[in-house]
Amino acid sequence: MLPFQKIDRKEIVIRKAETTGKYGCDPEKRPASEVIEYGVVNIDKPRGPTSHQVSAYVQKILGIKKSGHSGTLDPKVTGVLPVALGRATRIVQALLVAGKEYVGVMHLHKDHPEKEIRDVIEHFKGRIKQLPPVKSSVKRKSRFRKIYYFDIIEIDGADVLFRVGTQAGTYIRKLCHDIGQKLGTGAHMQELRRTRAGPFDETTLVTLQDLTDAYHYHKEGDDRYISKVIQPIENAVVHLPKVYVLDTAVDTVCHGASIASPGLAKVESDIMESEKVAIMTLRGELVALGHAKMTSKDMASSKRGFVVKTEKVFMRQGTYPKIQRVN
Repeated sequence: MLPFQKIDRKEIVIRKAETTGKYGCDPEKRPASEVIEYGVVNIDKPRGPTSHQVSAYVQKILGIKKSGHSGTLDPKVTGVLPVALGRATRIVQALLVAGKEYVGVMHLHKDHPEKEIRDVIEHFKGRIKQLPPVKSSVKRKSRFRKIYYFDIIEIDGADVLFRVGTQAGTYIRKLCHDIGQKLGTGAHMQELRRTRAGPFDETTLVTLQDLTDAYHYHKEGDDRYISKVIQPIENAVVHLPKVYVLDTAVDTVCHGASIASPGLAKVESDIMESEKVAIMTLRGELVALGHAKMTSKDMASSKRGFVVKTEKVFMRQGTYPKIQRVN
């Protein structure tokens, strides 16, 4: 599993509170017109176009002005490519750092005994040092990356079918090359498919044609399909720890204010200081992203002071009412 999947977070109730239900909207019940401008579609990227081109196709299909994809895939690579829509575009920043999973075929330049292949791959689990390939979007400088798991599914002669879970920014093509170097005979990535990007996996994939059809039915007045292919923005923060604020604190956060202890209703366990968190309403709506200024335990016992620094706000101001102060 990827790191976020291993943590079993529990809710810590700080003060008993319930939402009035008068404001906001349950994420799963947003009207299609809003979801199209404030959602995420998990595209099954086809072989051929670049990730940027796929994102542009999504914009054209839905008639929107902005979209952003989470993590570039080479033109020849297929699979999971979450594309955030409209006002949700900035959420891809939270996905870019999430772990990724791939299934691929590595072709060895010479047959090797299976035990030798497995022994060499063991050296590429955990923390590794990797020099990005010549053609890459980052500065070509060695850096450390984590390989969470590297499982061999099947070996057929010189072809190795594998599944690998990696830290964001790991180049699988370079990983295959380095394994070949360690074996002493060389290897290259022959085929690759991304099967997971953070909380998004193959179970929710849709093709560009699926999206086109769903939008056609939406224009005809049938929203059943568009609601299935476009997910609420909240699905893009499933992997992040969460803090829940009182209804009376939501609009303050929407104006960019950090969260003070009296505004917290509950938090999830195992939050570390400085960790990225999702700030949520009691209805489960994403308000903003922020960084924890203390651990979950300290948040639960704190009586005053700021507990989360707000950074990226997604909810519109005025969705929840301002606090009415009485002089």
